[in-house]
Amino acid sequence: MVLKVVKYPEPVLQQPGEPVTEFDDELRKFVADMFETMYAAKGIGLAAPQVAVSKRITVIDLSGGKDPAEKLVLINPEIIAREGKQYEEEGCLSFPDIHEKVQRAAKVTVRAQDEYGKWFEMDGEELLSRAFQHEIDHLDGVLFIFRMSALKRDMILRRIRKAQREGTW
Repeated sequence: MVLKVVKYPEPVLQQPGEPVTEFDDELRKFVADMFETMYAAKGIGLAAPQVAVSKRITVIDLSGGKDPAEKLVLINPEIIAREGKQYEEEGCLSFPDIHEKVQRAAKVTVRAQDEYGKWFEMDGEELLSRAFQHEIDHLDGVLFIFRMSALKRDMILRRIRKAQREGTW
């Protein structure tokens, strides 16, 4: 089932998600719905707060649904190591049509649980590193516009307010 992706300034986007404690069929159904929603929106990552669920759940698939082996589920994730820096363009399904460069670590190691509650660690570099950081930020209530310069952020927020007034946001 395709879920509704909420847009900024929806309050759930700026609240830290609650840890997941029950790993049941309901959770696995929600994860499947998140993948379906992400693919429908042509994204490569989606965090539960983006579908108005304040839980520490995110899905990532850099292949955009083309390679099932690329599907990643991270529940209760945390970044346990960071290396280097990269400055690349990012977008966000909760900020449609907004793309800006954001500085992130070039490589990260994450520790998370899968949809069955099993803990794992995984390294990510380049795009995967950015996806991990972007989605885990969502779970912490941090949006990518807050990783930009104040000037760029203000320009984007003005653009959003104008679109809201025009009824296009």
